[in-house]
Amino acid sequence: MNNQIEETNHYVQSLLLNERTGHDWYHIERVTKLATYIAEREGADLFIVKMAALLHDLADDKVAYDEETGLKQVVDWLTSQNVSADEQQKILSIITTISFKGGNGSPVESLEAKVVQDADRLDALGAIGIARTFVYAGAKGDPMYDPTIDVRDEMTKEEYRHGKSSAIHHFYEKLLKLRGRMNTKTGKQLAEERHAQLEQFLETFFQEWNVKF
Repeated sequence: MNNQIEETNHYVQSLLLNERTGHDWYHIERVTKLATYIAEREGADLFIVKMAALLHDLADDKVAYDEETGLKQVVDWLTSQNVSADEQQKILSIITTISFKGGNGSPVESLEAKVVQDADRLDALGAIGIARTFVYAGAKGDPMYDPTIDVRDEMTKEEYRHGKSSAIHHFYEKLLKLRGRMNTKTGKQLAEERHAQLEQFLETFFQEWNVKF
């Protein structure tokens, strides 16, 4: 199992090292570390958690050509690593259900999915989350902030991906909602400080945006 994880580590690194939307190898590495930390404290299956964390963005349409192509790539890789059919099913279930996608997804069910989802969401919070938000907005061509745009409270996946927005709007449309959607006790604890950093950043941002002294 350790060899399968190590090989998957190298494989994903080779694919995402130069990704430029904030879903690069370093994001994967952080999520895997966070997921391992949470899994150890929550009693989750470490092999399933680590493999899903490493592979979770390969089928995401922010990174892959499309979800179907990405999922086939993941299945082909898992098969090449002699991962059992049962383990593949568990890993694929996590990969296909943890994404935010406008907040429309159903709650994940397995403990391992809850752990990986929490880890992925933690990397969207705090200082790293702030930095990734602006990297992603820049990659999409969205502005830093546009006060003429309304904050979208409810969105379809298509609206979430392609609707008119800005980096600052993303805080209200996703990031500030994540603390209340954490699954595990450990994830909820870790989210508190990172959520507070988002709030502090926004307070400072609007003071400077409005040139208040």
